[in-house]
Amino acid sequence: MKWTAEAEDAIKKIPFFVRKRVRTRVEKEAEGEGKPLITIAEVNATQARFLSRMETDIKGYQIETCFGAGGCPDRANACDELMQKLETLLSEENLLDFLKKEVKGPLKYHHEFRITLADCPNACSQPQIKDIGIIGACVPEITPSPCSQCEACVDACREQAISLEIGLPVIQPEIQIDRCLYCGKCIEVCPTGTLGAGTRGYRVLLGGKLGRHPWLARELPGIFSENAVLSIVKDCLSFYRLHSKGGERFAEIFTEQAFEETSARIDRNYRLIEGIGDGRKKG
Repeated sequence: MKWTAEAEDAIKKIPFFVRKRVRTRVEKEAEGEGKPLITIAEVNATQARFLSRMETDIKGYQIETCFGAGGCPDRANACDELMQKLETLLSEENLLDFLKKEVKGPLKYHHEFRITLADCPNACSQPQIKDIGIIGACVPEITPSPCSQCEACVDACREQAISLEIGLPVIQPEIQIDRCLYCGKCIEVCPTGTLGAGTRGYRVLLGGKLGRHPWLARELPGIFSENAVLSIVKDCLSFYRLHSKGGERFAEIFTEQAFEETSARIDRNYRLIEGIGDGRKKG
């Protein structure tokens, strides 16, 4: 559907966390009225109706991905199935009733618990500023195939986390901790198959938010399986229900001490919750 330049400028001024919903609703309402062109009048009318009915649209949580069902063209690990399971989990948690009991006054979008999934470390869905951020990961491994020393993997690695030593690609552990993001690009460009896809899993970030006091989410040490991610999310939701009062965001109650305790517990029970990948980050 076509938009005028003025309408496009107006939609860009709407807060990003509701912008997609407003845009979709503008187009849906314009289509229902048989209007082929969206002007500033349609944007203003829809925005007013949208904000006045905000509470009726709230379900207690938000879950998003970068590209939805179409998937990420740079994906290190697909999040499609995991997103469906998380949607089921969040629905069963009935966070809407919890928020209605805790929040005084009308519910707003910033009260909702937010989970974002990204298929690759480009992280277009901004997992760093959500309550829980999940990023697809693929750990590279060395295969028996001989290396041609073409350095395609070195050139492809934007983090400079890989080098060639003694005829083979090497991702040094001390470099990997700081640099390797498990994007899988070195695997894709390797012409000889010397670098192959090892463990596929997910990185997990906890406690991000924007608002008056923004905070970047902190990454748990590890590359986790789907089952492990679901276990971590369940633990976080239990923590949230126990400690959140008056609609406090997860980041506001998930203190540095709570993060350290969570990291230690996950590390102790690493195999129990099916954490995977020998190259997992630590620290």
